[in-house]
Order: sequence, then structure tokens, then C-alpha cells
Amino acid sequence: MKDKDFTGMPKELQPWEGFNRNNEVVKVSVDKRRYGKMVTIIDGIDPKSENINEIAKILKKKAASGGTVKDGRSIELQGDHRDAMKKELESMGFKVQLV
Repeated sequence: MKDKDFTGMPKELQPWEGFNRNNEVVKVSVDKRRYGKMVTIIDGIDPKSENINEIAKILKKKAASGGTVKDGRSIELQGDHRDAMKKELESMGFKVQLV
């Protein structure tokens, strides 16, 4: 019974086993919006395994800018913060790819 979880499935067949921050690739890109405003978009964080609202809160403090979580999947920060966000996400344990 030790090998089974509350789902009744063996540990090796559970889909959430083996996933962690090292396996995820987070993409950081910049988009130009109306009136020449720049927005940093962070996409690829799994909302099921991570608290995306807490990560967004930390990143907004680090960038000293406003931002939001769109559709519960991506984080948008006001301004161009690619380099700072790459360093911060890597310090959290994510693999980061600049787009």
C-alpha cells in the first residue's frame, strides 16, 4: 500500500511525478504595445505545480513595476525586464530561454 497514493495508481504511473522546476523551460519575451509601451511576458510556468500568483508578486517586486497574471498561465510585467527576470527565475530554479 506504500506504493499507492490516494488515486490508487502506482507511483511510477502518476503523471505529476518527476516534474520539477528543472524540467520546465520558461520563455521570457518582450512585446511592444500601443504607444510604444514595452511589456515583458513570462510564459511556461505550470500553474498546476507552481503558485503563479506568488511568483508574479516576487517578480513585480524585483522589477519594481506593475504587472498581472493573464489567463492563469503567463505573467506580464510593464517595461523591458528580460535580463533581470532571467536572473531571478534562474535563481528560483527554472530553466530560462530568452525569446
